[in-house]
Amino acid sequence: MLEVGGPPVQRPIEFDRAGSWLYHSSFPSARESARCAFDGMREGVTSVEGPRFRPARVIPALMTVGLVLVFVACSGDPYPQSTLHPTSDGGTAIDRLFSQIFWWAVVVFVVVESALLYTVIRFRARPERGDPKHVHGNTLMEISWTLAPAAILVFIAVPTILTIFETDGSAPANAIQVEVIGHQWWWEFRYPQLDLVTANELHIPQGHPVQLIMSSADVIHSFWVPKLHGKRDVMPGRTTRLAFTADSVGTFLGQCAEFCGASHANMRMRVMVQAPSEFDAWVQAQRQSTPVDTADRRVVAGRQLFGRTCIACHAIDGIGGAIGPDLSHVGSRTTIAAGILPNDSAGLTRWIGNPGAEKPGNLMPQFPLEPDDLAALVAYLRSRR
Repeated sequence: MLEVGGPPVQRPIEFDRAGSWLYHSSFPSARESARCAFDGMREGVTSVEGPRFRPARVIPALMTVGLVLVFVACSGDPYPQSTLHPTSDGGTAIDRLFSQIFWWAVVVFVVVESALLYTVIRFRARPERGDPKHVHGNTLMEISWTLAPAAILVFIAVPTILTIFETDGSAPANAIQVEVIGHQWWWEFRYPQLDLVTANELHIPQGHPVQLIMSSADVIHSFWVPKLHGKRDVMPGRTTRLAFTADSVGTFLGQCAEFCGASHANMRMRVMVQAPSEFDAWVQAQRQSTPVDTADRRVVAGRQLFGRTCIACHAIDGIGGAIGPDLSHVGSRTTIAAGILPNDSAGLTRWIGNPGAEKPGNLMPQFPLEPDDLAALVAYLRSRR
C-alpha cells in the first residue's frame, strides 16, 4: 500500500507480449493514486490534497487583469508621436491596415485560447478516469487548421499589398516637392519649385499634396513623422520618395529612426502644417533678405564675427559654406541643433559655446569666444528672421 504523502513508488518496466516497452515511471499512476486515497481514508486520512482548478480564485484575477488593460488602453493620447491618430492620407491608410490586422489577430487569439481553456478544463485529470486513448490523426481537423490560417493570410495579404501601392511615394503633378537631405545629425529641406532652403523644420500647406524626395549626404538615416506617415529610409547614392496630404494644422514631431551614429537620438525635426494663407506668407518671408540692423552695435559686431568664423560652414543669403545648415532665416525657427534646444538667446549661447556637449560627435567646432563676442553673435543670429 502506498503511503499518503510518502516517497514515490518505483514501478518496474512493463512489456507487452511482443516485448515492446510500455511504461516506466517513478511516480504512481492515476489508478494507484485513487487506491492510495481509498486506503488512506480507511486508516483515518480524510482527504488527499492535490492541484485543483479553483474558478472562484482564477476568474476574479483574470477580470482584474482585463480591467487594468482596458484602463491603460483608454488613457487617451498624451504622446505627441503616436501613430494611432494619423493626420494625413498616408497615415490613415497605414492605420486602417493596422486595424484590420489587429482585429484578425484578436479573432485568432480568442478562438485559440478558448479552445485551449476548454480542453484544459474539460479534459483535466480526474481520479476516476484512466489513461487517455492514443489518437492517430483526424483528417477533417488537419485540413481545417491548414486552410483556416491560409485564408486568414490571404485576408491580410490583399489589403497589405494595396496599402503598399497606395503609399509608394507617387504624387500628383501639382504636389509641392521638397528635397530632404539627411546629415549627421540634422535635416536639410530644399524647395526647388519655391527656391527656398531651410533646416530641421519643414513647412507644408494643409490640404495640398506634398512629395518628399529624400537622399543622404553621409550614412543611412530614416525619415519618420509618426502622425503623418510611416518610416522611409534615407540612403546615400539612392533616392527614396514619400508623398502625403496633411489634413490638420499643427506642429508634428519626428526624428531619424535608423541608428546613424553617436548623436542619432538628437537628430529630430518638426513638420509645421499651416493653413494655405499662412504657408504663402511664410514662403514670401523666406524669399526676402533680412536687412542688418545697423543701429544695434551688437548685431553689427556679430555680423562681422560671423564673416570671420561661421561663414566657412554656414550660408546666409546664398553666401557661405554648405557643410552646416543654411542660416538665412535662422531667427524665425522655433528650435536649433535639430530640435534639441529652443531657439532663444540662452539656447544659442549653449549651442555656440559648446556644441560638442549638446550633441556629441557633431562637426561644429568650439570657438574660444569672449562673452561679449558670443553675445554679439547670438544677437546677429536672432535678428535673422
